[in-house]
Amino acid sequence: QENVESLIQELRRPKYSIYFIYFSNVISKSDVKSLAEADEQEVVAEVQEFYGDYIAVNPHVFSLNLLGCCQGRSWDPAQLSRTTQGLTALLLSLKKCPMIRYQLSSEPAKRLAECVKQVITKEYELFDFRRTEVPPLLLILDRCDDAITPLLNQWTYQAMVHELLGINNNRIDLSRVPGISRDLREVVLCAESDEFYANNMYLNFAEIGSNIKNLMEDFQRRKPKEQQKLESIADMKAFVENYPQFRKMSGTVSKHVTVVGELSRLVGERNLLEVSEVEQELACQNDHSSALQ
Repeated sequence: QENVESLIQELRRPKYSIYFIYFSNVISKSDVKSLAEADEQEVVAEVQEFYGDYIAVNPHVFSLNLLGCCQGRSWDPAQLSRTTQGLTALLLSLKKCPMIRYQLSSEPAKRLAECVKQVITKEYELFDFRRTEVPPLLLILDRCDDAITPLLNQWTYQAMVHELLGINNNRIDLSRVPGISRDLREVVLCAESDEFYANNMYLNFAEIGSNIKNLMEDFQRRKPKEQQKLESIADMKAFVENYPQFRKMSGTVSKHVTVVGELSRLVGERNLLEVSEVEQELACQNDHSSALQ
């Protein structure tokens, strides 16, 4: 709504001669009418809806970047509205009109299911996709009933970074790491642009250490010699072609060595190996007496 109000103010006194307006979700007919009424100089050439009102973290994981959705065991109204918007945008971008199932014991799950269903019913023309033999399923679960996951420390690369360092839109703040260099105070971990991360994000921490060593050795082999002689045009051409790859690999190595080093420091500082052993006993054993000791 704030964007619509800002657009109305802009169109009343336009700075440019032509405007193309793209919304990341469904926009109501009343809002379109308000924009049209404000566009007295007829500068708007196009209004489109492109459904992408969420953050795609990985190809199969998305986030709405919301914290504190509930007040006690009930939805915060603003957060419920935002979650409904994000979820319906996801369904539209995937071209899915699903059956909706929710956890019966959870009132928040029921409310969200009802709100999504209301949007699908209201915007039935947008959700008129080709029917499949087995309709897609939207399953809404309440993590409050999952006591095991928050109990256990994570030991795969992406999950450890998320839990110990924090990831915000694929960015990691390393400014508090002791002795960190200026160019590594914030780094990006993105599977699409970082081959090492893509190959290692779901591997266990022990495997990461071994793979970091292999990455370092590969980097050392490819590293251009300090006094490389550029005696011919071919030598110069080869150096120029390889240098960007070397720079990219250098950045990858320094980034992951720094991140894994900080994870290792935190594991030792917080005694996470011993803590994790106790957590595993609590989760897997019926007798908790040894864990309590």
